[in-house]
Amino acid sequence: MRTGAVVTDQKRFSPMEKIWFIVSMIPHGRVSSYGKIADLAGLPGRARYVSKALKSAPDIMALPWYRVINSQGRISFDEHSQPYREQMEHLRNEGVVVNRGKIRLQEYEWQPDIATLVLQLPF
Repeated sequence: MRTGAVVTDQKRFSPMEKIWFIVSMIPHGRVSSYGKIADLAGLPGRARYVSKALKSAPDIMALPWYRVINSQGRISFDEHSQPYREQMEHLRNEGVVVNRGKIRLQEYEWQPDIATLVLQLPF
């Protein structure tokens, strides 16, 4: 036995897997921003990558993609598009007030506490 050897059996998570995991943690009736998810995944400044990861997620995952909005508290899709209407409908069905594509972050933003992050994030 070598002294100082570190043994880990933790799976390595890809950046996309980290994003998917975090998005799956956003509770019903709450939202988070692309940037905050990037930060929690250890990818600061990579908000656009979060969007790419959500688009790449297999449908079978059934991720609550609609709980992810921009940092100004707005739905990022064009307001005349089907995805915009779909996201707004999902959020409203969860009790989130959406006014012309805007969500009050002070009221609906997911603020995970440190215990939640430490105990639930496997990376």
